[in-house]
Amino acid sequence: MAVSNKSVISFGLVAIPIAMYTATQDNDIHFNQLHKEDQSRIRYKKTCGHCGKEIKSEDIVKGYEYDKDHYVIVTDEELERIKTEKEKSVQILHFAQLNQISPVYYDRTYQVTPQPGGEKAFELLRAALMAEQKIAIGKTVMGTKDTLMAIIPREDGMIISTMFYADDIKALPKGYNKPEVAEAELNMAKTLINSMNTPFNPSEYKNEYQVKLRKMIEDKIAGREIVAPQEEKSNVIDLMEALKASIEKTKQGA
Repeated sequence: MAVSNKSVISFGLVAIPIAMYTATQDNDIHFNQLHKEDQSRIRYKKTCGHCGKEIKSEDIVKGYEYDKDHYVIVTDEELERIKTEKEKSVQILHFAQLNQISPVYYDRTYQVTPQPGGEKAFELLRAALMAEQKIAIGKTVMGTKDTLMAIIPREDGMIISTMFYADDIKALPKGYNKPEVAEAELNMAKTLINSMNTPFNPSEYKNEYQVKLRKMIEDKIAGREIVAPQEEKSNVIDLMEALKASIEKTKQGA
């Protein structure tokens, strides 16, 4: 697995060298855009807005428009030059409870491992966070901005999740008018929830639609007819009846 980034977790006088690895991958089927008439690939070209010439990647530089059609060129070397050593590391700002943070603030997740020489301090931080049921909130400079991070302990290591700032999150829609819920309905819903309560095991979940999509593509390649699946239809519209039917179905499944 290729290292996405090398950094240092620092808090107090402790510095832990780490390597960060991207924790997810894209396994989805992707489609190409084709010209409907002859089924040729659609190509996108980068062209100069002034001379119209096609531009290669090595001929592209970063520019900031400080006035109409006036740009200052900024290089990657200059961006790195203005970073301090502190900004190149993950500075722990404080510690917090995991359940205090809404999942909407989490962005991209990385697996974290200690670099040689940092194993003892890494394990000490992980074990202490696990014992106190805490996570660390920190920040570092990634790209061209301060990036908030949550350092989350696990039984077998730690992960880092980049986070959005408060002003990155859209305002939530207005609340809804909460209808009255009868005690019998609430108890029935609790029964359904408890009947479906099992430990979370990520290996049990499969991207079933992608499996159907792959089969559909194979059928089309082989010239087979695409057949729509048969669906179960439910006539239950009353909430209590729906809950009872769901509980019964869960029992039958068990």
